[in-house]
Amino acid sequence: MVSTRTPSPLSGRRAEAARNDERILASARAVFLDDPDAPITAVAKHAGVGISALYTRYGSKEELLRKICKDGLQTFVAETEAALEDPRDDWTAWSDYMRRLVAADTSSMTLALAGTFTPTAEMFELAERANGLSQRLFERVRHGLRPDLDVHDPSVVFEMVAAIKLGDRPRTERLRQRYLTIVLDGMRAGEGTELPGPPPSWSELSGRWVT
Repeated sequence: MVSTRTPSPLSGRRAEAARNDERILASARAVFLDDPDAPITAVAKHAGVGISALYTRYGSKEELLRKICKDGLQTFVAETEAALEDPRDDWTAWSDYMRRLVAADTSSMTLALAGTFTPTAEMFELAERANGLSQRLFERVRHGLRPDLDVHDPSVVFEMVAAIKLGDRPRTERLRQRYLTIVLDGMRAGEGTELPGPPPSWSELSGRWVT
C-alpha cells in the first residue's frame, strides 16, 4: 500500500540542505575554476544561498577547495575502475575512458587549483590509489599504444585538452572531444615520430599539489 503520510519537517530540512550542498559545490567549481582567488562569498552569491548556509557546511574556502578536488579525484578513480572492468577490446575501453574523463573535466581543477591549498592525507592516499589504478589500466592497453608512451603522459593530455575554452560550454565540450580525437590517434601504435624528451614523473605531477 502506498503511504499517504507527508514528509516530516526534518526530512524536508535534510532535502533542502542536500539541494543547497549541490548548488554550493557546483558553484564552487564554477567560481574557483574561473578565478582561484575569488572569495568564498562569491560562491554563496553564485549558488543563491546565504553565507551562513555555506559556512554551516564548509568552515573555510580551503575546506571547500579540498571537497571539490577530492570529488574530482573520486571521479577519476571511479572511471579508471570502470575502464579496468570494461569487457570490450582494449582500444575501445581506453579511448572511451579518455573521452569520459575529458567530459567530466576533472583536470580543470588541477590546472586552476594545484598548489593553492593544502591537501589532506586522505587526498594524497586517494591520489596514490588513482596512480596505481592508472598503472594497471596502462599495462592492460599498452600493447595497442605507441611504444614510447608513458603512463603519466595521459595526465598532461587531459590538462592540455582542459585548457581549451572557446565559446559557450557546449561548444567548448565539442572542441575538447575534437582535439582529444586527434591526440588519441597519436597515441595509437603505428608509424609516428619519436617523442622528444622524457615523460613527466609521478613526483612532478603530484608535487604541484604541495604548497
